[in-house]
Amino acid sequence: MLNENIAELLFPDVRHVPADIYSLFPPRDLPSSALVTRFAPSPTGSLNIGGLYATLISERLAHQSNGVFFLRIEDTDKKREIEGSLENIINSLTYFGIHFDEGPQLSGDDKGAYGSYKQSSRMQIYHVFIKHLVRNGLAYPCFCDTDDLQKIRKSQQDLKVTTGYYGQWAKHRDITFEQAKEEILNGKPFVIRLKTSGSSDRRITYHDLVKGPIEIPENNQDIVIMKTDGLPTYHLAHAIDDYLMGTTHVIRGDEWLSSVPIHIQLFETLGFRIPEFGHIAPIMKQVGASKRKFSKRKDLDGTAEYYKEQGYPGVSISEYFMNLINSNFEEWRIANPHQSFRNFFIYTDKMNASGALFDMNKLDDISKEVISRLTGKEVFDHLYTWSKEFDTELYSLIDKNKNYTVNILNIGRAFDKPRKDYSKWSDVKPMIAFFYDEWFEKDVLNGYKLPTNVSLDVAQEIVLGFSKTYRSNNEREAWFQAMKELAGELGFAKDMKQYKANPDHYKGHIGDVAMVIRVALTNRTNTPDLFDIMKVMGEKKVLSRMKTFFGDSIQTT
Repeated sequence: MLNENIAELLFPDVRHVPADIYSLFPPRDLPSSALVTRFAPSPTGSLNIGGLYATLISERLAHQSNGVFFLRIEDTDKKREIEGSLENIINSLTYFGIHFDEGPQLSGDDKGAYGSYKQSSRMQIYHVFIKHLVRNGLAYPCFCDTDDLQKIRKSQQDLKVTTGYYGQWAKHRDITFEQAKEEILNGKPFVIRLKTSGSSDRRITYHDLVKGPIEIPENNQDIVIMKTDGLPTYHLAHAIDDYLMGTTHVIRGDEWLSSVPIHIQLFETLGFRIPEFGHIAPIMKQVGASKRKFSKRKDLDGTAEYYKEQGYPGVSISEYFMNLINSNFEEWRIANPHQSFRNFFIYTDKMNASGALFDMNKLDDISKEVISRLTGKEVFDHLYTWSKEFDTELYSLIDKNKNYTVNILNIGRAFDKPRKDYSKWSDVKPMIAFFYDEWFEKDVLNGYKLPTNVSLDVAQEIVLGFSKTYRSNNEREAWFQAMKELAGELGFAKDMKQYKANPDHYKGHIGDVAMVIRVALTNRTNTPDLFDIMKVMGEKKVLSRMKTFFGDSIQTT
């Protein structure tokens, strides 16, 4: 009766019992092999790269088992909440192709039958379970203030015993109804603590999905499960939500490993089935000769938003992460070059338990491979969407030249081994800028980048000769033959073998002639195939570029 009275004193307005809540969250109708996983971030800023990595693992485990992956926002700590974080999280997941089956939507509504998916909207649920724990003598109000706790800590330190609120040091563990009532009438703030049954002398063993069997001491602390403002702590809220939402597997960073005894104890105390836990090591960053964890504050490349702003396709990040998740993914990808990465099954016991190093060069290589498999039109669509948000100058230009840009992006793609120029959308602009007169004209204001072994006079001679013989309707072989004839007429060797046999006899070789034409057209010495460039530019633009290089003696049509 004592506990019942204290429960009514603390929660007079809570009329429901756990059975009422269970009826609102029936067990999911899923096969026993189906996993239910979740991503449960706090809305405290941009999604970090480690969170994205863990989320992909959770999503893959659920969907490869025909299960459910849901998004839950753990927003009970309003002091740390940053405006716009929810939108950032949802947009980031969408961009990186991580699709959740249930959760909050940008519209403000919830998708799914187990909401609300925001913890701040579930206060009444938490209070039902907290009252239930108090009623059953499993939790109690604690009226200790900061000074009280500091005195306890000081005494423990003097005695050289474990610090914390437990056992004989738990001042309000056996508080009476009259004492509690007096404190409340006096307006004394209180928290609710779990009355632990654990002992630091005992150890628990559990099987971690990633790290294998782990043995750790039981929790012996009377942890806080409700704060003075009535909000539950993370420990309690996540346990209640995971049970009600049917979570079967929890993937999280190994910084939570020390909390496992608390969480197991909470699930057991509440009478809930314990989900399986998998703790992944943080992704590491190479800094000089050492490695360290990514810092959200120090490292711009530590946030998901950075990779979106740089223009890495979302699927490129996912492909790269799959290599970190299971090392045999790379072998699978070679054998299945055209399949979606989603067809590869991941296994938690094959994950790197010690922490993988984030290799930017490897990411770039994978992303180049991903982009190389796209058509010019697909590249254009991605570039168009990305530039609209992150490069308005590029967006404005390609918006006015849609078909021309698609043709540019198609260069080198119609082959078994397509070009692999771009690792991200921000790479594209500097590599194709010369195709557009607006940017080309700015570039040549500083002069042409001619090869050092060809003088300006000779270069102009080559350009003039080429402009007279150029035929836009020539096929590749006829075009190259005309180039060789021009080379011979101007004193250049028609091929490298000829030149190497007697270099002093020639001004240069056919490669030098082609390079001059390349520079006249693009002001670059390294470009895609010259013939393809001319085909895309068209006769009028090609001759116009020749005229710009040489002067008015070259007539355009």
